[in-house]
Amino acid sequence: MKKTFFYDTAFTIFMLLAATAVSFCFFQFGNKNVANTAVIYTLALILTALRTSGYVYGIAAALFCMFAVNYFFSYPYFKFNFSLDGYPVTFIGMLAISVITSATTTALKRQRQAIADREKALAEADREKLRANLLRAVSHDLRTPLTSIIGSASSYLENYPELSDAERMELLSNIKDDSQWLLNMVENLLTVTRINNDSTDKVKKSPEVVEEVVSEAIQRLRKRLPDIRIRVNMPNDFLMLSMDPTLIEQVLINLLENAFIHSGSPDPIDLVIQEEEKRITFSVRDHGRGIEESRLPYIFEGQQAATENSDGRKGIGIGLSICKTIIQAHGGQITASNHRNGAEFTFTLPKEKENTSNA
Repeated sequence: MKKTFFYDTAFTIFMLLAATAVSFCFFQFGNKNVANTAVIYTLALILTALRTSGYVYGIAAALFCMFAVNYFFSYPYFKFNFSLDGYPVTFIGMLAISVITSATTTALKRQRQAIADREKALAEADREKLRANLLRAVSHDLRTPLTSIIGSASSYLENYPELSDAERMELLSNIKDDSQWLLNMVENLLTVTRINNDSTDKVKKSPEVVEEVVSEAIQRLRKRLPDIRIRVNMPNDFLMLSMDPTLIEQVLINLLENAFIHSGSPDPIDLVIQEEEKRITFSVRDHGRGIEESRLPYIFEGQQAATENSDGRKGIGIGLSICKTIIQAHGGQITASNHRNGAEFTFTLPKEKENTSNA
């Protein structure tokens, strides 16, 4: 509040002094018509009303302009003469200009503030919706693997003498798989928390080589899923794109892993990258059972979405919610659809302006 007061006061004084200096220059070296001086002060008055808040500064400026024109630029000079013809009209006109301009700009400022508050409220509502959806998904996607781990560990400890080596290995393998799944969920939850805690809802981006980001994501995924097969189709041109590489790798890993687990097909997964004028498109395409049409509009809402033939515990809700959050934070879009032989997830990342102009 104090900062605004000092700014408005300083701006008003500066504009009035500048108008007075310019008027003296015109008056001394040009036409001494008082109408020219009135135009200069009127312009200063309008600018003051536009740039300051409230009516006080505009009205004060109007009073100063009226007395300045009378004292400095009306005969007899450097004396007040309130008997001049048309003087009341000049005063009323300047005062009216000040009040009307101040009222108009105040209304516009309030309207802009209301729009900004509404957009902020909508953004907060979207974040709250995402949190609620994530909590619903977490209640299943985290609790079920934990129950399985506890059950497998209890069976291993309580029945160890009676178990064969194959049964022991199966229990340990189940524990490892469920633990890995929990680790993936924690990584996803930390990712969305990192983005939502940013007040600007944006991510820190840097120029990255697209091929290197894709390669790193595939290598990380193959450590987790050695049997996965991926066909990459991308332009031969050198592609640079501003992004947070860790987050985009997380998106690619989530989409490729979902395609591998939920498609029900042994065919390789296609990762297609296409360059357009203002963006780069990434498509993850499987050749399996596809997605139920009724689930497509809500696929990114964080709800549990296990397929009929899945293991019943590895839902795709959290992963896709995180993907949507990451892509939107990058200024892109993500969609899901079915093609003739399976499902396809596509996301776009915008190019920076300087890169777009060079494309």
